[in-house]
Amino acid sequence: MIDKLEFFLALARERHFGRAAEECGVTQPTLSAAIRQLEDQLGVILVNRGSRFQGLTPEGQRVLEWARRIVGDTRTMREEMRAARKGLSGHIRLAAIPTTLSMVPLITAPFQEKHPDVTFSVLSTTSLQILALLENLEIDAGLTYLENEPLGRVTSVPLQIEQYHLVTAAGTPLSDRESVTWKEVSNIRLCLLTADMQNRRIINQHFADAGAVASPTLESNSMIVLFSHVRTGRWASIMPHNVAKSFGFPQDIRLIPIVEPDVRHTVGLVATYREPFTPLVSALLHEARMLSERNAAQ
Repeated sequence: MIDKLEFFLALARERHFGRAAEECGVTQPTLSAAIRQLEDQLGVILVNRGSRFQGLTPEGQRVLEWARRIVGDTRTMREEMRAARKGLSGHIRLAAIPTTLSMVPLITAPFQEKHPDVTFSVLSTTSLQILALLENLEIDAGLTYLENEPLGRVTSVPLQIEQYHLVTAAGTPLSDRESVTWKEVSNIRLCLLTADMQNRRIINQHFADAGAVASPTLESNSMIVLFSHVRTGRWASIMPHNVAKSFGFPQDIRLIPIVEPDVRHTVGLVATYREPFTPLVSALLHEARMLSERNAAQ
């Protein structure tokens, strides 16, 4: 039954029989047969079928909720038994919004020092995608904003406060200022994150609150790309202060606080709320809380 539910979860994620089968490492006929067997066992049709996948039935949507719970609990049980036999080991899947990527080593490095048999994978993605990945059991935890948009049923650990700065090369407009306003920043040549990023939605809102509009001439989903363009002297950008400092900017790059309004947003670690947590997620949350305490003490 568990294997069939895993197949069903993959199909719900991929919305395509072939891709779901590839993800599960089986042939398409094997996956299709498993889904039909699951339907027979439950006595309901789960999938609308035609020449291709056409979505889940209402019963399929309800079973999807149960499947996530059952598979999640099964994984927790397996992790607990493995930890009881050989200590904490396994793989943690993290996803992070671009402005939190520099924070990831502050968690993974001390964690792996304590638990050397644990490995990590880290994805850079949007805040909305992090919530979808958590819901679909595709990641164990995410680093994202905690207060600006709804998070759903998660456990969260606040880690840092974002304060926004204009990042610009020396000798460019506004580079000699001690502070700048959002309205002033709207009038210079900007490179910003893409509109699917929550950071960009936050920036757009602060421009709107100041009676201005963000009109970047370059957009990217990568902070590295933005920094590279700032270094040319032809663009400026808006970055959280802690992110900008993590790049180790040369002296000819200025970080100037943006005021009117002076805004702050909290970012942190989120994981799907569940009791009990898997041993890996429980240890990860503990490490995040320790980082939060260190940051609060600074």
